[in-house]
Amino acid sequence: MAETQLKDNTTEKPKEYTHRFLARVVIEAATPLAVGSGEKDILSDALVATDANGLPYIPGTAVAGVLRSMTSPDQMFGYHDEDGGRGSEIIFTSAKILNHEGQPIDGLNTSAIKNDELLKHYQELPIRQHVRMSDKGVAEKGGKFDAEVVFAGTRFCFEVEMVSDGKDWEAFKSVLKHLYDRSFRIGGSTRNGFGEITVVDMKVLDLNLKEDAGLTTYINKSSALDTDFWEKRGEKLESAEEKTKHKKGEWAIYTLSLMPESFFLFGSGFGDEEADMTPVKAKKVVWDKGEGKLEENFVLIPATSVKGALAHRVAFHWNRLNGIFADELPENKDVVGQCNPAVRALFGYEDKANNTIVRGNLIFSDVLWQPEGEMQDKLLNHVAIDRFTNAGVSGALFSEKVTYGGGQNFKLTISADCEGVERVCDKQAETKGQATKVFEALKCALKDICGGMLPLGGGVNRGHGVFTGTLKIEKEEKK
Repeated sequence: MAETQLKDNTTEKPKEYTHRFLARVVIEAATPLAVGSGEKDILSDALVATDANGLPYIPGTAVAGVLRSMTSPDQMFGYHDEDGGRGSEIIFTSAKILNHEGQPIDGLNTSAIKNDELLKHYQELPIRQHVRMSDKGVAEKGGKFDAEVVFAGTRFCFEVEMVSDGKDWEAFKSVLKHLYDRSFRIGGSTRNGFGEITVVDMKVLDLNLKEDAGLTTYINKSSALDTDFWEKRGEKLESAEEKTKHKKGEWAIYTLSLMPESFFLFGSGFGDEEADMTPVKAKKVVWDKGEGKLEENFVLIPATSVKGALAHRVAFHWNRLNGIFADELPENKDVVGQCNPAVRALFGYEDKANNTIVRGNLIFSDVLWQPEGEMQDKLLNHVAIDRFTNAGVSGALFSEKVTYGGGQNFKLTISADCEGVERVCDKQAETKGQATKVFEALKCALKDICGGMLPLGGGVNRGHGVFTGTLKIEKEEKK
């Protein structure tokens, strides 16, 4: 057999594929998922991908692409260049949804979405509304869009297979362990709070096809996900470091423990029979003893609401640290929004002139909050008074329903890619060699949230959204 020329111009002899490495993985959506189909309808600008049964699923390419981006360059995933190429040695199946009993729905089963106690709720998926706010506090032109998402808590199952000569067993497991990494996200809007997953179960199996037992097991294995093949086979593969879900030396983790002082409002964009404005609530799949049930009325704090307010405050603190104030602004230079160098380094930016898009280096997650005590919604009525007649202004009467969360605590975690921030800083003249100052601006903005100086959500000019708490910063050092 002919030798294969590699990307570094070296050659290697063709492998004799004598082994099959198998893995079965069950993952759970810790936050809503937005694995897009590229389509839209009259209700949403972005629909999630669904299979032949009308149920959400995750294409194998979505998982493979993220894992490949997190893996150091090697020959496992294959490559293609002008001198040739090589096929991938790793094969991924699509990730199929689990029903209320924890069984994957694989193959054509159109009755599942109608008859299963859990999956019947997936006939109508939640729609998340987004609006991009300017530094003036108003919606920017073209900044309003809606996206369909999959419920948090939804579980999916997929399998991975690798052809090998038997020498890559540890490398195969190393690739799969990236699923435990905190920065592993699936689908779209991963910097806006979506796509965080947790691994519920992962089993791996090494089959030697030169041995009769291994060959027979492989031949008799079904490609279907809903079989009992894995019940008595495989070894459990867990993360080497429990809950330390980052590559060492690359990430800083900011944990905010917050308590609302009184009312807060993260709006749903809709009213009800009692109020013109209502708080957004979320549904989540909760698993108990292997059975899933969709529960309602989770308090939702969208990551985008925190991210937007934080970006504007980071711009303020960067300008303050550099002596830029409102009464002495630089001529012909914008220092807010995407034009602010600290915002660009932390939150990403789009440079239309150079056709460049740089993604953000901060990872946020939606907070789905089910407090220990009872959360109460309060109806508030408002009316604008005419200063001359002391009567209500026509059309200025409205009501809002807000949430009272006094005495309740929740945690908000933000992860920062330190090396990513430094890379962007070095590309900008204003921040070259000043990554430390960028992180100082971020720290000051987060302390403003903890000190009640940066309210979150809607109605902040009416006293809503004031939170107080503590900030904890952990920077993971290299081994």
